[in-house]
Amino acid sequence: MKILMVIDQFYSANNGMTISSRRFAAQLRSLGHEVRIASTGSAEDLAPGETAYLMPVFTVPVFDRLISAQGMTFARTDKDKLRQAVEWADLVHVLVPFGMSRKAVHLAHELHKPCTAAFHVQPENITSSIHMGNLGWLNSLIYRGFNGYIYKDCPHIHCPSRFIAGELERHGYKSTLHVISNGIDPDFCPKNAPRPEKQPGEPFNVLMVGRLSIEKRQDVLLRAVAQSAHKNEIRVYLAGKGPREKHLRALAEKLGLDVVFGFYPKEELLRVIGQADLYVHAAAMEIEAMSCMEAFACGRVPVIANSRKSATPQFALDERSLFPVGDTAALAKKIDWWLEHPAQRLEMEGAYADLAGKYRLADCVRQAEAMFMQAAEECENHAG
Repeated sequence: MKILMVIDQFYSANNGMTISSRRFAAQLRSLGHEVRIASTGSAEDLAPGETAYLMPVFTVPVFDRLISAQGMTFARTDKDKLRQAVEWADLVHVLVPFGMSRKAVHLAHELHKPCTAAFHVQPENITSSIHMGNLGWLNSLIYRGFNGYIYKDCPHIHCPSRFIAGELERHGYKSTLHVISNGIDPDFCPKNAPRPEKQPGEPFNVLMVGRLSIEKRQDVLLRAVAQSAHKNEIRVYLAGKGPREKHLRALAEKLGLDVVFGFYPKEELLRVIGQADLYVHAAAMEIEAMSCMEAFACGRVPVIANSRKSATPQFALDERSLFPVGDTAALAKKIDWWLEHPAQRLEMEGAYADLAGKYRLADCVRQAEAMFMQAAEECENHAG
């Protein structure tokens, strides 16, 4: 099958959605499908022999700095290129609810091509960036706006978690919803993230991975470590970049914490995960949380914020891996318990590594492939 993936940002792998999309494309190609991308980018981004439909960047005056700080880029649609792309495709798969995707969906219908979508952009991520993440009416308005703008015209929607499928149902989405994880890169496994032998006097390493933005709540982790009985024995690793870095650096200094900031390529991230004694995911809002999945796939016990706006609590194997979202005192107690009980932590590291087997990338892409086949068959039957 010739599959066109439409996503504003594909070639700059600086956020989870883009990284997951690149893995999906690579896996689809390994299954024998021909995959092309419509995205921003330049010829230098392409692999030898790769064909893509590259669009210029669309800048948003006033908000451009905030958008780029969140690791996002919008495409300015070249209509001729996009039409050429859709004409080439057997199926169009859109991954974001923005302008180029809307045009691709309309072209797919005009040219009688099957069209599917993925739901990767949580409205709360947008509203949190402007400090309005807790306004339920505004988030609901955006959910409904996305549906009217894109998703109602896509008969099949890939939902990375049961949580987000429930949100779409709650907001009136009528398309067929397919709950399919984004899948864990097989490179994230215990053998690729070995823990070095700890020398006497070395700190406990507590890791959190993710964009440094308000909804990820790295501040909760920092305040919890400041309340820990082991504060002076803990080194925190915050892996990511984003608009809150300056604020978080100032907070770490104010609290007197040992914090390492960095944005790591995969090989280096595996090394950092390997050094970690514990992984914390304090985010209040998540569609799936690939960074948490990668950490427990490597055999690291996660401690997860139990938020009703997040899918991540689904990964907790018991209450020891959950704390009330935003509760720094509760998180401090969880961190202390795990650091004080190494035998239990070692036992659960194996259980969490086993859990990752439910989310193998190859299996997840096979499920997406089945969704594509179903959409193509329905489109053909409708045309006939």
